[in-house]
Amino acid sequence: MGLIGTIVVGLIVGALARWLMPGEQKMGWIMTILLGIAGSVVAGVIGRTLGWYEPGQGAGWIASVLGAVLLLFIGGKLRSK
Repeated sequence: MGLIGTIVVGLIVGALARWLMPGEQKMGWIMTILLGIAGSVVAGVIGRTLGWYEPGQGAGWIASVLGAVLLLFIGGKLRSK
């Protein structure tokens, strides 16, 4: 997909995750992109572990957004302590 495609997908996934997650997440565009990319990676790892994806297959859009929401949830819990 290339670097530009990864950045665009990361931005969309990260923005959707921030929109779905209740509360305010104080982060800029770059952190939103990194959140989306990390959410896709987390979803891919979990999906391969559970047998949903083959090795080398990327996670889908919904799984990527859910992975990013999971990361936001974990980050919120770590910050609140």
